[in-house]
Amino acid sequence: MARRKPGEGQTALVTGASAGIGVDLAECFAKDGYDLILAARSESALGEVANRLGSAYGVKTHAIAQDLGAYGGGSALAKAIEQRGLSVDVLVNNAGYGHAGALTSSDMATQLGMIDLNVRALVELTYIYWDRMLANKRGGVLNVASTAAFQPGPLMANYYASKAYVLSFSEAMWEEARGTGVRVSCLCPGPTESKFRERAGTGKTRLAQTSKVMGSMPVARMGYEGWKRNKRVVVTGFNNKMIAGLGKYLPRETLLKTVRNIQSPAT
Repeated sequence: MARRKPGEGQTALVTGASAGIGVDLAECFAKDGYDLILAARSESALGEVANRLGSAYGVKTHAIAQDLGAYGGGSALAKAIEQRGLSVDVLVNNAGYGHAGALTSSDMATQLGMIDLNVRALVELTYIYWDRMLANKRGGVLNVASTAAFQPGPLMANYYASKAYVLSFSEAMWEEARGTGVRVSCLCPGPTESKFRERAGTGKTRLAQTSKVMGSMPVARMGYEGWKRNKRVVVTGFNNKMIAGLGKYLPRETLLKTVRNIQSPAT
């Protein structure tokens, strides 16, 4: 008799699942037997990922194109999921974006949209599925933040602040879920190979020029394994852990100058 996989009979909703860490997180869940609901803006890319993972791991996959940055995008996605007769046991809040540069180096829509996607949609979806998870005493939430969450980020202020929110929110929800059987983790990667770097423009900063870039699959595996152990915060890689912890010991003004320096364009 085949050994039952830990995710059999459960469904994971993964946002931002058309590329990068989101795709690899979805694969980690599929490998453990979770059925998948994949969400992102790109319908064609989602369909390709859903077909590949479904064939590779023998799980049910569903692709739903939805702009979570639009106001009410999380509720619209939840409604589409319900209309298909599907339920969600695990929520992976991976969708997000950043913009490298001073606050007014982009238009206001870009800055406010960052908050809408990185923060509001994440809270919206967590709110929708949280009580069901608690009632079932299983499943949970895996939020993707960043090592940016551990300090303010001059020249990328809004992004750093949004990820600080995600980290704080995740840790609080981890405590609320203590003893319930519901797992909560916050994945905090450093520089990672993904389309995020291209969109955000972070590849041109001093940080990008001097930091080791991790592959998205190793990052995803660390996040998934941490979530399975109900690890509150998962920082990927020794160097990233060291950098994330350093901010506790530096004077605030020194920290701000340091982050500004590494976020400046490479010359």
